[in-house]
Amino acid sequence: MLVGRSAIMQDLRVRVARVAKTNFTVLIEGESGAGKELVATELHLHSPRARGPFVAVNCAALVETLVEAELFGIEERTATGVRGRRGKFEQADQGTLFLDEVADLSPMAQAKLLRVLQDLSVERVGGQYLRQVDVRIIAATNRSLAGLVQAGRFRPDLYYRLAGVEVHVPPLRARRGDIPLLVDHFVMRHRRTRSVSVSIGAVETLVAYDWPGNVRQLARVLERAVALAPGPSIESEDFPPEISKDYRELLGETSSHDESLRAWSSRYVRLILERCNGNKRRACDVLDISYHTLQAHLDYDIGGRQAYRAAAALSAAPEVLVPPKVAS
Repeated sequence: MLVGRSAIMQDLRVRVARVAKTNFTVLIEGESGAGKELVATELHLHSPRARGPFVAVNCAALVETLVEAELFGIEERTATGVRGRRGKFEQADQGTLFLDEVADLSPMAQAKLLRVLQDLSVERVGGQYLRQVDVRIIAATNRSLAGLVQAGRFRPDLYYRLAGVEVHVPPLRARRGDIPLLVDHFVMRHRRTRSVSVSIGAVETLVAYDWPGNVRQLARVLERAVALAPGPSIESEDFPPEISKDYRELLGETSSHDESLRAWSSRYVRLILERCNGNKRRACDVLDISYHTLQAHLDYDIGGRQAYRAAAALSAAPEVLVPPKVAS
């Protein structure tokens, strides 16, 4: 299930729903931990092949000398002590084959994969005839295959075979507004192990962090917090120091200036806008606010602080502006 209500996630859901109905090869690109395999699973479950098998292959873990046996299978008695078995292509017949981290395939493995993709027929190691398979291919990578092609590190003919339809999975920092929903999702997942709540401050701490490991990292951090939090509620202190660093610095800067909640919100909006490289539309998606609200926060941050401080100074000054009444 794709968790999130941000505009960028809604667009992703629409794209996945449309592509799932086809039989086209799909290339999923996104950072590690962003949820590429989850997207591949959704494509399979909403496709006409949903009743067939979903077979995932971690291409980065394939041993060079065993690539053919793993992908295409091996015949009985090919070598002493070797038992015959089907390869991943045959296992995925009538279903979906998910090639994860396809960019990590060696040049030799790329050539062998290309040969199979051309007519979807495989020959087992030690075999003497081809076996036709009916498989939908979904590939995923955490690097740009187009960039690797330009650098001469990935076969262009294989790239064009895989890049029929492309789906980009956004990093978690590009949809921070979805983090509270993800927090609820992961905490509920562990409720049978331990039932805990998450404080508002803890959620805000998670929203402020950049998440280089994306959703996978968030899941592990919450898993740790559920296990180690001393009280019934997860607090900011229950996260590793690197997680709460940005939020503590933000709070420290705010409290040192004695600013209002609105000023803090404006400061936080500017922080998110900076992380979105100044793209206001993306910042609105991340914060889940309208463009008008975003601009109001930015306008306040420009002139609001001076007005706030002037008003605060005036309210703190001795009341000498109004002369006392003289008794008649």
